[in-house]
Parts: sequence; structure tokens; C-alpha cells
Amino acid sequence: MEPANTSISRRAGILGLLTSALSNQSGAAIGSLAFPVIGPLGVVAVRQFVTAAILLPVIRPRIRTFSWAQWWPVLLLSLVLVTINSSLYLAIDRIGLGLAVTLEFLGPLILALAGTRSWSTFLTALTAGAGILAVTQPQPTTDFLGVGLALVAAACWAAYILLNRTVGRQLSGAQGTATATGLAAIISLPIGLVILANSPPTSYALVHALAAGVLASTIPYVLDLAVLRKVPPHLYGVLVSVNPVFAALIGVMALNENLNTLAWAGIVLIVAANICAVLVAPTPPDQLPITKHPEKERGLP
Repeated sequence: MEPANTSISRRAGILGLLTSALSNQSGAAIGSLAFPVIGPLGVVAVRQFVTAAILLPVIRPRIRTFSWAQWWPVLLLSLVLVTINSSLYLAIDRIGLGLAVTLEFLGPLILALAGTRSWSTFLTALTAGAGILAVTQPQPTTDFLGVGLALVAAACWAAYILLNRTVGRQLSGAQGTATATGLAAIISLPIGLVILANSPPTSYALVHALAAGVLASTIPYVLDLAVLRKVPPHLYGVLVSVNPVFAALIGVMALNENLNTLAWAGIVLIVAANICAVLVAPTPPDQLPITKHPEKERGLP
């Protein structure tokens, strides 16, 4: 029988994780309200600055002691962070929050299934494929560019997972992610300056972009650090799959996005495939790639 304190701690961890997911998707939705003024890339630039401004003073990475073996994965990680956030927000602008986030989840799913050969893996991949068709519903009027951008975000998520493992082996704590976040902010600086110069932000747009940085980056980062001490990694991997559902619900209720029955079925199929990938993957639970979410720029070791 599980000790009472352990049970309470686990319930608190589950609640924290659900709050993290809700905060993350709410932040993305709020940030999208600034798209008409400063565009998706403008929001991404502001988000990068907010995240770097919070993480760097807190983590205080010792960058002067980094060797080249430590620097190169950090540099690549910073490029991946910029690309994944930019492609995801551009996709949200074109196909909506729910569909973009759902397709983004294909990245860790494919990585979780890679290299495994079993009937359960085959059925999981088949389920995911059916979900993709149901979500995208290919036809001449389909926004294939938006779908493609979401798939770029998915590929970047997979790359992030692999790079984050390398960074975690080279650097202790969250030094690598904090440094990569700072570099990502520097990379975004010229883009942000050009956008803000050509489209001066209103106070409304700026507040929403700043809120996106706090809700979609800072709060999930803090919560997840606490959650991973209370919830087993495999359970974390299962529960994090609630993100597409939250994204779809928030998109419908807050952003007036329209999802038909087939799209909802596709979201359910892809979420189910993610959960199955966590449960059937032969790798140890603490190595399951689904348990990391780069869009929040957390980089947990």
C-alpha cells in the first residue's frame, strides 16, 4: 500500500503538471492575440527576451568555463529553440492552436517509436497516421504551409530532445538551457527590432506578448521542476499528452477556432498514440523523449 504522504505528494504533482499544461497553452493563446499587431515572429522575439531575462539571472550559467565540447550543442540548441517557437507560432497563426500543437506532438512520438519493432509499435504508428489524416483532412483548400510549419516544429522538438540529452551530459543542472535561451534571445533580437520598428506595438499587444513569455515559459518551468520530484517520469510522460487537448479546448473557447468531429477524433488518436508510445517504449522511463517540452524552453536534465 502506498504511504499517505507519497500519495498526497503524487496528487500534488499531478495537479501541478495539469496546471503547467494549462498555463502553457493559455500563454500561447494569449500571445496569438498580439499576432495582428506584431505578428507571430514579434511575439516569439518578446517571449525569448522574457525567458532569457528570467532564466539567466536565476541559473547563472558559468559560460566562461565552457569548453568547445560543451558549447557546440548549446549553440545548436539555441537555433532549435528559435526555430521551434517561430515555426509553431507561425503554424498557430495559419491553422489554429489546437491543430498546430497536436501536430507538434508527432516529433517526440516518432522519436519514442524509432528503433522499436513490435506489433504494439506498429499499431501505435498506425493510430498516429490515422490521427494525422483526421486532423489535417487533406483537400485542395487545406493550408499545407501551416501544416508544414507545425511538422517543422515537430521535427525541432525531436532535435531538441536529442540535443538536450547531449547538453545534460556535458553541463550540470540547467546551465545549458539557460545559456541556449540567452543565445536564442540574441538571435531573435534583429528580427524583433525590425518587426517592432515597422509595426510599433500597442500596449495591448506588448502586454499579451509578455504574458505569453510568463505563462508559456516561466510558470511551466517552475512547476515542472517541482513536479518531477513528485511524479514518476513515465506518469509525467502520459500526463503531458493532455497539452493538445487543452490547446484544442482553449482554441475553441477563447479564440473561436472551429474543429469538426473528425478533427477532434484525430486529436484523440494522436494523444492516444503518444500515451501508448510512453507505455510500450522499451527504453527506461526516465529516458522517454515525450517527457520534455521545448516549446516551454525548460530544458530539464
